[in-house]
Amino acid sequence: MIIGHGGNVKALAKRLCCPTEEIVDMSSNLNPLGPPKGFEAYLRDNIKEIESLPEVDAMGLIQAFSKAKNIDPSRIAAGNGTTWFIYTIIPALKLKKVLICGPAYSDYKDACIMHDVKYTFVHSDEDSLFVHDLNRISDMADNFDTIFICNPNNPTAGLIAKEDLVRLIKKHPETLFVVDESYLPFVHGAEELSFINNTELANLILLSSMSKIFTIPGLRTGFLTGDSKIINRVMNYSQPWSINALAQKGVIYLLERKEEVKPFLEKTRQFIKEERDIFSNNLRHSYGITLFPSQTSFVLAKLTGKLKADDLCQYIGDQKILIRDCSNFHGLSDKFVRFSLKTQDLNNRLVNFIKQALEHNNKLD
Repeated sequence: MIIGHGGNVKALAKRLCCPTEEIVDMSSNLNPLGPPKGFEAYLRDNIKEIESLPEVDAMGLIQAFSKAKNIDPSRIAAGNGTTWFIYTIIPALKLKKVLICGPAYSDYKDACIMHDVKYTFVHSDEDSLFVHDLNRISDMADNFDTIFICNPNNPTAGLIAKEDLVRLIKKHPETLFVVDESYLPFVHGAEELSFINNTELANLILLSSMSKIFTIPGLRTGFLTGDSKIINRVMNYSQPWSINALAQKGVIYLLERKEEVKPFLEKTRQFIKEERDIFSNNLRHSYGITLFPSQTSFVLAKLTGKLKADDLCQYIGDQKILIRDCSNFHGLSDKFVRFSLKTQDLNNRLVNFIKQALEHNNKLD
């Protein structure tokens, strides 16, 4: 269940016999700009928070999220990361039959397996540039009690228009839709595209991550929003003190500094767009690799020659750069890799190493 995610820096450092600090992680989808200015200093200044128990129900965190997002607190649950919610909502809501819009984050499937729940995939594919077929999903929807949709999707980076999702969700009021917006903050106009303020769709629950956009995955904090009856059922499965004291303190800090965070988000989105365009253009005409359109901070690619994903990951890893082998995503093969963007210098280094690997493989062909 925990095997095959990105970010396994320690394993690569061990293989290369080097310090972890020398490894560049381009496998985890985190903001290349790092946390907002002043945030790490704030955590250091408040390190003594760990000497006391955190607020048992994280109500202060919920109230801060409520104020920042203009949502009734009865519609909010705070948890130990969005992945914690993925594993919690299945038993809490007594789900029986789940449809997963894939290729997708493996924990949707793994959570079903853990709780012995039947699941089925409905895949987008490379012929459609990994755009979800909403008509096909709609045709299947009434046969499932719940549908998981990641938007923008991981690992394919495609984005479904909000109005199209609204039509789909309204058409199937007896089916619960779990929409994961973990990567939406990287997209221009994210606030208008988000379902965060939804009160109209009672069969929608939303996952909101703090980890990716603020580069704080180690603090493990996420939010679930939806109808208050659903929130109550989910929180009946919540354990006391499930969010640590430093995480509560730090995330409240971010939520309360809306005017400071807004330009940080705008800067991030512009930076990501520019770097993604440069990165894609630099590889666009390279023989042996095809890049798929992306709306977020990472790019999915297919290797079209004899080179396989693990071969490329091995070669790039030897250069102390970690990229994501996507062969364990259901619906993808051993020809797919994912690149998470960093600074232009690091992105260009990666491009050069990819080209070297492709050229070496093409000579062997």
